[in-house]
Amino acid sequence: MKNNLTHLDSQGHAHMVDVSDKENSKRTATATAIVEMKAETLTKVIDGGLPKGDVLATARIAGIQACKKTADLIPLCHPLMLTKVKVEIDVISATQLKVSCTCSLSGKTGVEMEALTGASVASLTLYDMCKAVDKGIIIKELGLESKTGGKSGDWSKENVSS
Repeated sequence: MKNNLTHLDSQGHAHMVDVSDKENSKRTATATAIVEMKAETLTKVIDGGLPKGDVLATARIAGIQACKKTADLIPLCHPLMLTKVKVEIDVISATQLKVSCTCSLSGKTGVEMEALTGASVASLTLYDMCKAVDKGIIIKELGLESKTGGKSGDWSKENVSS
């Protein structure tokens, strides 16, 4: 039986996949997470009323930084030369923010892990910036929304049947 897990060699040992023979292609990935907090905490975030400063700007910068450091955090990820990273944080209810991170490049391997890392770290930064007033913040629903490019082609969470 053929092993479909590309990060395992024929003996089942973890290894970094050799992508040297792959063609360069434009690749993008978007990941999201939901950050849930008390309504009064979210009001302070929006109004700039927290002691640590501009919460949303700090979280966006942290997410961008995290994307660039993904290979330092995830052992088998390739270091990538990202050409674009965009972190957006939107209010989706009185108690929730949606963090979206999109990464792109022209290269031999995808950027899904970078997008997931960016959304995760931006969400963790929101927690860190707000924990003095709300320790019950919940980060949930971290996941890949879509990816384009590469041998496996395009994928979207919206097109997956349950």
